[in-house]
Amino acid sequence: MMQGYVNRNYEAVISLVIKNGNATKYIQTVIDTGFTGFLSLPLSIITELNLTWKYRDRGTLGDGSETVFDIYECSVIWDGEYREIEVNQAETEPLLGMMMLQGYRLQIDNIEGGLVIIQRIK
Repeated sequence: MMQGYVNRNYEAVISLVIKNGNATKYIQTVIDTGFTGFLSLPLSIITELNLTWKYRDRGTLGDGSETVFDIYECSVIWDGEYREIEVNQAETEPLLGMMMLQGYRLQIDNIEGGLVIIQRIK
């Protein structure tokens, strides 16, 4: 089980540790149920961790427009274990998408400072 909180903007936030080789970084991510990928990161963090580029992919944004994303790979600590994931490069705050939540239950107490719980579905 993992826990986060609801921030003052009423966004569900959870912390992650990202790893690539010996480089690690602790980040805050906003859970985005409209994002079907694993994780998005800005280029500054991708460069800092020297993530490996994999390919380019097309995606549809919330406003219906299409864009091209560079996709990288990294490890994250997820539910106490390292997990290899794909990262979409996007110049926004780090976003946690629905592929990360596959097989998990998301519970949000939607008040400022409320509890966010992510728990494996058994």
